[in-house]
Amino acid sequence: MPSGKVKFFNERKGFGFIVDDETQHDVFVHATGLTEKVNENDDVIFEVTEDKRGKKAIDVKKK
Repeated sequence: MPSGKVKFFNERKGFGFIVDDETQHDVFVHATGLTEKVNENDDVIFEVTEDKRGKKAIDVKKK
């Protein structure tokens, strides 16, 4: 399961980005992909899925 750090998350807009620890790339995360509330700089674990817009994080949990 990939891990990373929340780079940015806007609760009002319902999305943000996680920096993947392994690749150092940003992964999009939508509020529907969260299993609990996250804040900027939180260490998280997540799954990655891909749709027509690209990769996104799902099942996001704090470490």
